[in-house]
Amino acid sequence: MDEDLFASPQSQARRPELIRDDSLSPTSLLEPILSHLGFHDLAMAVPSLTDSPSFTTWNGPSTLFAPSDSSLKSCASCSVPRILSEHIVPGLFSFGYIQKLAFGTKVETMSPGHCLTVTSATHRVTNTTRIFIDGVEISRPDMFNNGIVVVHGLEGFIAPLSPFSCSIEKMTSLAFPFSLPPPVSSSFSPSPLMRLMLRDAVLRLRTSGFGILALAIKIKYPELVNLQNATIFTVDDFSIFTGGISYVNNVRFHIVPNRYLAMADLERLPAGTVMPSLEAGQYLAVTTAGGPATMRINYVRMKSPDVMRNQKVVVHSLFLPFPHLHPASLDGLINGQDHVEENVAAANQGMKDSCAALEENGDCEVIPP
Repeated sequence: MDEDLFASPQSQARRPELIRDDSLSPTSLLEPILSHLGFHDLAMAVPSLTDSPSFTTWNGPSTLFAPSDSSLKSCASCSVPRILSEHIVPGLFSFGYIQKLAFGTKVETMSPGHCLTVTSATHRVTNTTRIFIDGVEISRPDMFNNGIVVVHGLEGFIAPLSPFSCSIEKMTSLAFPFSLPPPVSSSFSPSPLMRLMLRDAVLRLRTSGFGILALAIKIKYPELVNLQNATIFTVDDFSIFTGGISYVNNVRFHIVPNRYLAMADLERLPAGTVMPSLEAGQYLAVTTAGGPATMRINYVRMKSPDVMRNQKVVVHSLFLPFPHLHPASLDGLINGQDHVEENVAAANQGMKDSCAALEENGDCEVIPP
């Protein structure tokens, strides 16, 4: 077994090539790490993670709250692959960081829509603070931490999570064997996973020709972090600087809130489908249905679908910024009528300068259905 996998963070810092190696993804590291730490049942379940969409879209640092083999054997009906996916959260959560989280903080796992709840209790005798994950104590904190994977040992295993586990639920004293802390606030804080995915999107967009959008996401962060997910349409930096400057003032109009629409999802939308944008009272509409080569939204064709996607955010590149639809024609689209003259004129007029800048590449089109 490669001992480099189990080197301390300090020794790995002296050998940064380990971090740069693409083979050192959390999923590729988990099996030998768990075997080395004695979590053999979990190690055998690691190959099943490759079948999960979450692990194909997220390849960043991860934290595992690991139940022991003996605790897993006590539940004959439990699915170890499911338990494994519901015990992993994206991001690095050291024990010191977890101790600073507010009581009742919910952390979304790699099983989408399923959250773990972080709580704490003070032992009456020793006056020490204990940390619980869904009522199960972290008994062996920071068993492993190499800057890519963090493993904490649990006293038991976490029961299968409810689909409603990400909502605020009533907590009972069963999870807190010692003294109860103050009651949990009824307000739902932004998803830690959404915060992580927005930061991931900013980093990836900034280095792939979409620096303006990356900056816009940072500016709009307080609003975006409260969404469950987002579909964003954008134009690249070159297009913005060569005529598409209108996008800068209309970023919110290009965001569909609380909808995750990859290209495979967009292809299934019929013409006339209307989607609300983040700009209040403004809508996007599928004006021509079809695949990437034929589909038009607000009469504009996509340049490159799915240019960036993770668990919460998907970004599609456009040839041009979207023109605003005329209200009367929007009603016509919804009702299946062909009253689109006003929109065609607005699209052609509004995009005239942008098209002139991009025409030399033969890529600029604003074509009505």
